[in-house]
Amino acid sequence: MPLLGLVAPGLGVAALVGALVAVWRRNPWPRAGKIAATVAATALLGAVMPEPEDRAAKRESAADAKPARPAASAPPLTWSPSRPSPPPRQPLPDLRGERLDVAYGKARRLGCSVAYHDASDEGKDVSARSLWTVCFQRLGRDPAERAVDLAVVRTGDPCPPSDGAPMPWPVMPELVWKTWATARAEVLALGVDEDRLRADEAYLNDRLPDEGGYDQWRVCSHDPAEGARVPGGTWVTLYLSSPDNGCPEADRGTGGDASLPDRDRDGDPDYRDPYPGDRNRTSQWPNGFPGGSSGGSSRDGGGWSPCRHTRWC
Repeated sequence: MPLLGLVAPGLGVAALVGALVAVWRRNPWPRAGKIAATVAATALLGAVMPEPEDRAAKRESAADAKPARPAASAPPLTWSPSRPSPPPRQPLPDLRGERLDVAYGKARRLGCSVAYHDASDEGKDVSARSLWTVCFQRLGRDPAERAVDLAVVRTGDPCPPSDGAPMPWPVMPELVWKTWATARAEVLALGVDEDRLRADEAYLNDRLPDEGGYDQWRVCSHDPAEGARVPGGTWVTLYLSSPDNGCPEADRGTGGDASLPDRDRDGDPDYRDPYPGDRNRTSQWPNGFPGGSSGGSSRDGGGWSPCRHTRWC
């Protein structure tokens, strides 16, 4: 019976049934012996018969579901705090056109070391950062150092074409013999402050009319002269003469110390003096100088007399 169960489970079961029938019907064994023989035969057949396929599959799946034992014991995982990674550095913004004190503060807040210098070829000392403006910026060669160098000019001045180049100041044009009104417009177009432009007499003994009265007077010379650079804040003087008098030829274009004719040598040029031949009469005192002794003559500048100096005598 066990051999039949190994070969074919069905034959083993049939043999078991036939054997049990023979034991219980035709065998004179006592009842206890029959029970013992039945249990023994059934157990023997069950031991040699193969396991059903569905039960074997369930057992294999259960075995696969169990976690595999690690080959070697790993150390327990422990948590430890780590340093946070530093935030990325912000790039330096474009600081050109910024006032130096503002640009300096922005660069310092980004962790940069800041140096600055005059952007022109004049090498001026840069002090009072609020009075300067950035024209150029240059980063150091080592990015780790975060160093920046700022090239600056006085606020209101133009930037040179490159760092260390001459300042692009305007140049004084030729103004000689132009009217005050025309020359004034040309000077102001250079960027000269109106408060720094003034008119003066070309002749020592001349005097300008009230403002507006010399618009048609002519420029005899000017300071700065033609071709001179005109930096910001420059004072400009135009030396004027009435068109009727012309300019001092010996000092044309330079400003000079010439005087207009003064025949009575009273300090008033003849064209202003109603009595150019009488030293005691001037445009201010047409009837002669007051005061002095009564015995003097008109030639030596003696005292004033209504008979000598008026038409009543």
